[in-house]
Amino acid sequence: MNTGDTTNKRRKFLLATGALIPMGLIGCGGGSAPSSAPVSAAAPPPPIPPASSGSQAGSRALAKSLPASTMTLGPAIVVDQFGYLPAHDKIAVVRNPQTGFDAADSFAPGAVYEVVNAVTNVVVFSGAPLAWNGGATDATSGDQAWHVDFSTVTAPGQYFIRDTQGNVTSPAFRIAADVYKPVLRAAVRYFYYQRAGIAKTAALAGAGWADAASHLGPLQDKHARLFSAPGDASTERDVSGGWYDAGDYNKYTRWHAGYLIDLLHAFADNPGIWGKDYNIPESGNQHPDLLDEIKWGMDWLIKMQEASGAMLSIAGLAHASPPSAATGRTLYGPPNTSATLAAAGAFALGAKVFGARAGLSSYGAGLKARAERAWNWAVANPNVLFKNNDAEYNSQGLGAGQQETDDYGRLGHKLAAAVYLYQLTGKAVYNNFFNAQYRNAHLFVWYNYASPFEGALQQALLHYASLSTATPATAAAIRTAFATGMNGTDHWTAMSGKTDPYLAHLQVYTWGSNAIKSHEGTMFAALAHYGLGTRPAAANMNAASHYIHYLHGVNPLGKVYLSNMGTLGAENSVDQFYHTWFAHGSAKWDSVKDSTFGPPPGFLVGGPYPSYNWENGCPGLHPGCGTAVPAPPFGQPPQKSYLDFNDSWPLNSWSVTENANGYQSAYIRLLSRFVS
Repeated sequence: MNTGDTTNKRRKFLLATGALIPMGLIGCGGGSAPSSAPVSAAAPPPPIPPASSGSQAGSRALAKSLPASTMTLGPAIVVDQFGYLPAHDKIAVVRNPQTGFDAADSFAPGAVYEVVNAVTNVVVFSGAPLAWNGGATDATSGDQAWHVDFSTVTAPGQYFIRDTQGNVTSPAFRIAADVYKPVLRAAVRYFYYQRAGIAKTAALAGAGWADAASHLGPLQDKHARLFSAPGDASTERDVSGGWYDAGDYNKYTRWHAGYLIDLLHAFADNPGIWGKDYNIPESGNQHPDLLDEIKWGMDWLIKMQEASGAMLSIAGLAHASPPSAATGRTLYGPPNTSATLAAAGAFALGAKVFGARAGLSSYGAGLKARAERAWNWAVANPNVLFKNNDAEYNSQGLGAGQQETDDYGRLGHKLAAAVYLYQLTGKAVYNNFFNAQYRNAHLFVWYNYASPFEGALQQALLHYASLSTATPATAAAIRTAFATGMNGTDHWTAMSGKTDPYLAHLQVYTWGSNAIKSHEGTMFAALAHYGLGTRPAAANMNAASHYIHYLHGVNPLGKVYLSNMGTLGAENSVDQFYHTWFAHGSAKWDSVKDSTFGPPPGFLVGGPYPSYNWENGCPGLHPGCGTAVPAPPFGQPPQKSYLDFNDSWPLNSWSVTENANGYQSAYIRLLSRFVS
């Protein structure tokens, strides 16, 4: 297991003429984040000094030949390790740890920082670092920080930043219009690796991750039985296909519908960017590969619907590494209202998107009928509950995460379903329900408080407000409430005041914080997309981009929170994470560094979680506890509450490093805003 030893954060680079050459080349939970979070009562941050000046070199006067020497690539200078779009903000963060596991790694920045073309060794920018908040220590990261704003560098190329006085460099990065396109491709391919019931061939998955089709044996997905009647063959039904939800292989209907809605919005918002070359089984057909992947997920949702319109709640699958080795039976849970409402929304939005595609109109028509049947069943059965893995329901062992929600969760799904059904059908019944209930959304109940924990419902509200047939007063109220909320303490006030030295403020760090970062970035992007607020679209997109940069390395750990991205340019991406397939101790898949293959590229992990702890009763509970709780992530400032580790019980790494389809779809949605 990677212990997180800070010595691993220092790597040597040889700066030779014409190149920056790395020495030692890099050969559940599940479900969504919490549905609500406390409203911030924090006061706005104090004003900060104006940014320091810097100059982009335009003459040979600043062009210096880089002498051959050895410099340290460490966590002192953090950048987006993939790079930046030419016209967007580019701010590197220089850090001096004060508290946390790396407090001893002190660093005093030099007076001048240079941006160097990594191919020509020409210095293209030189400027002084600007101290964040007058040299204060940030409580969320435990760091002092300085900013190096090199936004004036716009020429495409490969660059790095150096502090010759401090003897450090940043990782190399690109500036290019297509800088995120290969990253987005890897992020979408994640869903191929998560597919259940299909062989993953070496040609598509890569030789290291080829595997036979999983969960197709006796009493598995094609012959699943009701959890409460496992001996009754009359309950058998086909629940094959779909995606493993997270690091566990279970499939949860309500959450699955949410992933589809995220991906459908990502496709519809920017339909021209999605290629047909993602190397999945459907690549090369007449449809973009993202739409093919969405259809794979939608086909599973169809299988979970009963003739009445009700949606089965969950399919609980067996676990093994690799997935094809799992031989245990599959059991499913009964219908519930929350899953049915969530599916109604996914079917309706899917009907709109698929119905507009040549060759898919009949598929879209089928989804429309399913959406209306689901709505009608949920209206007739508004409070049908089912809790999996719960003693009250005698469902212990069925699934892992709890897919059931509360009254407010069901209202949110019903509001979203009403929006997508109204857009699809134009029927007054859906519009009337929405107009009668939308003010019960927290955006209004919390007095114009926009929350990244309510990304799905806020998206549905904004989508309604964009419809030409929306009730004008309702649309205006939604637009005003969201724009007002985004001007608040936790959003634009925090962004313009640089509340977070890493420029990606969150009011609170929770389980799945990386997904919340993605939602927050998408909220800024929504201001631009829908033309809301008083700021230019470019300013809103620049704000959104900082959340991408955080996930790509502009954070206290200098960590790219995607797995195994070295071949795409990352110097410090996720090495290991909690997943049944890529399990702790696996000789093939445990770790990029220490196993034969490691996990595949492109999996977004949950991220820093300051409430992490080992199992209650450790260290005496079990030898797997070891002698001390892993620190990090334990006992750290919020942004440092992370470690690349994948131990299961009793160290319970899943709260920090597990992937989840909801994390991935949120990240894809945000990243796609920056691809053209």
